[in-house]
Amino acid sequence: MSHESTDRRTVLRAAGVLGVGVAGAGSLAACGSSASGESAAPGARGTSATSSTGSVVKVADVPVGGGIILADELVVTQPTPGMFKAFSATCTHKQCTVSKVESGQIVCSCHGSHFDITTGAPTAESPAKAPLGSRTATVSGATITIT
Repeated sequence: MSHESTDRRTVLRAAGVLGVGVAGAGSLAACGSSASGESAAPGARGTSATSSTGSVVKVADVPVGGGIILADELVVTQPTPGMFKAFSATCTHKQCTVSKVESGQIVCSCHGSHFDITTGAPTAESPAKAPLGSRTATVSGATITIT
C-alpha cells in the first residue's frame, strides 16, 4: 500500500496562504459598497453618485435639521431649509467613520464624539477636539454636488 506523505511545513504553508486569501477577500468586501451607494444602516446612510466633479446626492434625501452619511466617506447636512453643509465622515478623535446624524449632531459611536451639523465642530461633551474636515456643497436644482 502506498501513501503520499505531506510534511507539516507544507500543511502549515497551505493553511497560511488560504487564510491570507480569505482575509484579503473579506477586507475587500468590507471596503466596497453597493452600486447604489447604500449602506445597511437605514436612516443614517444615503445614496450618492460620483461624477467627474464630485459626489452627487439628491436634495430630497437630506432632511432639514439632520443629514445623511454617504458611502464615500462624506456627511451632508441641512441645518436649516435650503442650507447644505458637507464634511468628511472620518471622526477626528480616532479616525472611525461617523455613524449617524441625529438631534442636530453628527455622531461617532466609536468613542462618543459629537459634531455640530452646521460647522462640523466638536460639541462640548465630545472627546474629539478638532472639527470634521469641511467640503463644499453646491446645490444645482434637485441635486447637491460635494467636492
